[in-house]
Amino acid sequence: MAEVKEDSEGETLAIKRVLEGQPAQIIYTMGIICSLFHLWVNTIGVMPEIQRNAIHYSFMLFIGFLQYPLLKKHGRATLPIDYFLAILSFAIGLYLVFFEDALHMRNEVPIMVDLIAAGLAVILLMEITRRTTGFLIPALAIVFLAYGLGGGRYLDGLWHFPGVTVPRMLYRMYFAPDGIFGTIATISSTFVFLFVLFASFLIKSGAGDFIIKLALATMGRTIGGPAKMAVFASGIMGSISGSAVANTVGTGSITIPMMKRTGFPSKFAGAVEAASSTGGQLMPPIMGAGAFIMSQWTQIPYLTIVGVAFIPAIMYFVSVAFFIHLRAKKLGIKPIPKEDIPKLREVIKEGWNFFIPIGILMGLLMVGYTPTFAACGGIVAIVISSWLNPKTRMSGRDILDALAGGGVNMVTTGVILLCSGIVVGVVLMVGMGIKFSMLITMLAGDSLLLTILMVAIASLILGMGLPVTASYIVLAVLAAPAMQMLGTSLIAAHMLIFWYSQDANVTPPVCLAAYSAAGISGSKPLETGIESWKIAKGLYIIPLLFCYTPILFEGPLWMIAETVITATAGLFCFAVFFEGFNTYNLNILQRTAYAGVAGLLLWPDIKLHALGAVLLTAMFLRERSIFRKQAFEVA
Repeated sequence: MAEVKEDSEGETLAIKRVLEGQPAQIIYTMGIICSLFHLWVNTIGVMPEIQRNAIHYSFMLFIGFLQYPLLKKHGRATLPIDYFLAILSFAIGLYLVFFEDALHMRNEVPIMVDLIAAGLAVILLMEITRRTTGFLIPALAIVFLAYGLGGGRYLDGLWHFPGVTVPRMLYRMYFAPDGIFGTIATISSTFVFLFVLFASFLIKSGAGDFIIKLALATMGRTIGGPAKMAVFASGIMGSISGSAVANTVGTGSITIPMMKRTGFPSKFAGAVEAASSTGGQLMPPIMGAGAFIMSQWTQIPYLTIVGVAFIPAIMYFVSVAFFIHLRAKKLGIKPIPKEDIPKLREVIKEGWNFFIPIGILMGLLMVGYTPTFAACGGIVAIVISSWLNPKTRMSGRDILDALAGGGVNMVTTGVILLCSGIVVGVVLMVGMGIKFSMLITMLAGDSLLLTILMVAIASLILGMGLPVTASYIVLAVLAAPAMQMLGTSLIAAHMLIFWYSQDANVTPPVCLAAYSAAGISGSKPLETGIESWKIAKGLYIIPLLFCYTPILFEGPLWMIAETVITATAGLFCFAVFFEGFNTYNLNILQRTAYAGVAGLLLWPDIKLHALGAVLLTAMFLRERSIFRKQAFEVA
């Protein structure tokens, strides 16, 4: 027998068994073997890429079929069909490993057994994806497969495609380097897996508690300290965890009650956590594995991506902090009492060793080692550094737990990426990326702004059903070429798409991160979602700067600095506009004035920036004068 719980370790909420007895031991053991295999194959092991990805497929599906039930009503027991599908999926992955050479000897001509294995691989993958994330991703894969198999012949004009045969499609999906075991699977079996494992070791060593205490020690004395602490902790944890939902549940269980105790409304507390946790995916050095996916996809060096992503990520968290600061002042919330705040020196003394693996990880990356090697080095550093501190020392059992946790926690993200390979494979085979880019160009004309608006709408619609990773991959294939046609640089196009792929986490009606936070805060889900949508405004505004300004280090340093300063001031003005408060409550005209100044400061024109700065200074001085006058009259 087993309990059933909502799974918040991946990018979605799904029914997940909490197993006991023999099934639990099987999954635990397979999780350890899975992690050890990935460590071996990404360091000293030598194996063809497609075979490594096939074994990765075997592990993900084997664990997934035992952990995620066929239907919700079957969630309390592992059925015989689950064991059968787990073993079958493992065998299907190994089939490619053992019989790929035989296919090459036949000059790439598949026999019936090859096609049966390929068909089963596709069906099993879509079934486990349905179990872990719902129907939408498998349905999307089916639609693309149907289009490639002949559905496109019924469409006219740009979208007409005569179709390929079933054997040809199965061959492309199973044996070719652009199908299930292609580029996307490579990303999953290398960068993403190793950093999920890195996060598992880091959390098991006690880093999560250390980050919370560090945030409390550094932010507790400020106005709205608990909420700003949520921003700090969620930014760090979110970058490592790779999931806004998991981050919301993990850090929110501590930060949300603390925010409520200091006087913040329930919906605001939940919204702050959701917005902050979503921002964690934008925060270097890991960006929820997004940096590695983008690097592999674009062939832009990893260090370049995290280097240019750092300033926009900081600006996003500062924009969230603006809302917190204004709301705290508006509600008259005081800082946390000094006696309740741990001393920074004591916190660092307790967990100083956690800085070592992060430092080694970044150091290895900076001197030119691959991200996979750096992640493996970081994992070893976590274990060794934990032994330097008696309070965090990892035992042999802790190490095994971390290995098992890495393999198990990867399942949801892994099957999402593998199933995305079906969509990407069809897109590449039929040239759909070029067609979609031409369609966007036809609809938006030569307007980059309209193109960005269409990408934003598409990302929101896709994000209602697709997890962040899948949403980014689909949009990167379809929309990035259109943006490049209009003069946007490669990194700016992909960075904008990556940022916008996060918006469904905090935008109603879906907003899983906000709904997860509402469950902890006790607020109404939709109200929390609306509040998180407001607080996360930087998520929608900052990406525009990627395309219209040199903020991604695509211009002189003085222009980058000027853009950062004026844009940050503009984000503050937007926060004032939405909150209706600065030094005192503002009327509608004053709020409108702040919105206008925000527009001036964010518009890519240095003359307008100067005008906006002058107006903002005048407004600020006037408000200070009025506030002092009112305080004097009250006194």
